[in-house]
Amino acid sequence: MRSVRYGLWLLVGMLLFTGCLERNTLPPKKTEIQSHNPLVKEALKQLGKPYLYGAIGPDYFDCSGFVYAMAKRVGIALPRTALAQSQIAGKKLSRAEIREGDLLFFDTALRGRVNHVGIYLGNDRFIHASSGKAHGVTISSLNGWYRDKFRWGKHLR
Repeated sequence: MRSVRYGLWLLVGMLLFTGCLERNTLPPKKTEIQSHNPLVKEALKQLGKPYLYGAIGPDYFDCSGFVYAMAKRVGIALPRTALAQSQIAGKKLSRAEIREGDLLFFDTALRGRVNHVGIYLGNDRFIHASSGKAHGVTISSLNGWYRDKFRWGKHLR
C-alpha cells in the first residue's frame, strides 16, 4: 500500500513539475497551412532550411535571399537586400492592410532602417529566414517579438 501511495505522489509531482516547464513551440507542419498563393506555397516548401548570411538557396537562406529566391521562383523580380526590397514601388501597408503573400519589413535593431523581411501568411503569422533562435526558415507571429519591429508591408502584384 505504501509503494502505491508513493507512486501516486511521484506521478502527481511529475505532472505538476512538467506543466511548468517551458515548451518549445514547433513551427506548423507544412500541411497545416493551406494556401492558393504561389509565393506562399513556394515559401512553405522551405520550412526548416538553415540560415546562412548572404545565401539565396537552394539549401541555405538569409532573410532577403529567401524572399528574393521565392519571388524569382514565381516569376517576380526583386532586389537582393531587405532594404532595397522595402523600397520597391507601391504603398506602404499598415498591419491592418496586409494580406497573404505580402512582403513584411522590419527594423529588428530599432535603428530606423529596414534590416529584415518575410512573407505574410495570414492570421498574424509570417515565414522568414531567421538568424535568431530558429536559425533557419521558420514561421513567426507578428504579435510576439516582432510586434514593435514591424515597419510596413508591400503588395507584390
